[in-house]
Amino acid sequence: MDRALLEEHLTARAEPDYRGTQVWQWAARGVAGYAEMTNLPAELRAELAGEVPFSTLEVEREEKARDGTVKTLFRTHDGHAVEAVLMRYRDGRRSLCLSSQSGCPLTCTFCATGQMRFGRNLTASEILDQALHFRRVEPVDHAVFMGMGEPMLNLDAVVEAARSLPDIGITHRRTTVSTVGWLPGLRRFVDEVEEPVRLALSLHAPTEELRSELMPVNDRYPLADVLEECLRYFELRRRKVFVEYVMLGGVNDRVEQARALADLLDPKVFKVNLIPYNPTGMYAGSSRKAIAAFKGVLDRARIPATVRLTRGRDIAAACGQLAARPEPVALGLPLDS
Repeated sequence: MDRALLEEHLTARAEPDYRGTQVWQWAARGVAGYAEMTNLPAELRAELAGEVPFSTLEVEREEKARDGTVKTLFRTHDGHAVEAVLMRYRDGRRSLCLSSQSGCPLTCTFCATGQMRFGRNLTASEILDQALHFRRVEPVDHAVFMGMGEPMLNLDAVVEAARSLPDIGITHRRTTVSTVGWLPGLRRFVDEVEEPVRLALSLHAPTEELRSELMPVNDRYPLADVLEECLRYFELRRRKVFVEYVMLGGVNDRVEQARALADLLDPKVFKVNLIPYNPTGMYAGSSRKAIAAFKGVLDRARIPATVRLTRGRDIAAACGQLAARPEPVALGLPLDS
């Protein structure tokens, strides 16, 4: 829902100031349209339905994985592709993976999104409409900005959207913003975002050299400078930084690389999520044995580490797989922060 357009329309009608709040509260509760907003005059509901689209996004395709994960391909009003994911967990959590851009300009080599053509930044309304779409399906309680795009390149819209997520049922403490280390946005995030939103760093290599091979952004903003900002976040917020580390067979998964990672990270500041690689065409994933050995090194160094549960791989909805492919993916039957 374009809330600026909504307010403009309500102002033109000389509606009471509280009307916009009423409309938003209904939308955040998961209603399907204006017709269900029973405390609005019927004439206003009918006019809004014709003048203010209920969503800024159109659903093009939806796919369901065997594990219950749902991936939705949206189109913006100007035709850009956006994917978002609902992850369902056995413990009852309902987590959303939200996109902040159509595509991504930073071209990490292991990520399918970086291989698609970059479109543009999404507006705060377009980000929120991803969440509202799934809220209309069922209650949701977690969100990660780990879908398409680099959130720190679109920080204003990401923060605006994140500040509205509690209305939908997702508190700030259950919201995570991930970055590959885009330093200008990260510095602003640390300085300006007062809400207890969590920070995740997409790291994937323990050395500057290897990280630059995997993630070209490292040539512009070296890892040492990025880690310094993460430390500043911890010192200001007293909240640990999640480290995302995708396990690439024979590339970044050796025991000596685990030791280098352990030497790099302060266990008081960082928690590591080891991510089994979800195939996107360029690398092989690490074996279970290699992942276990890598984690063992971190455990012995007292670096908090977990192996992330993969969700939605069979519909290309897992970490690093979002690419808005035009061809349908085989459907299963019947998305952490």
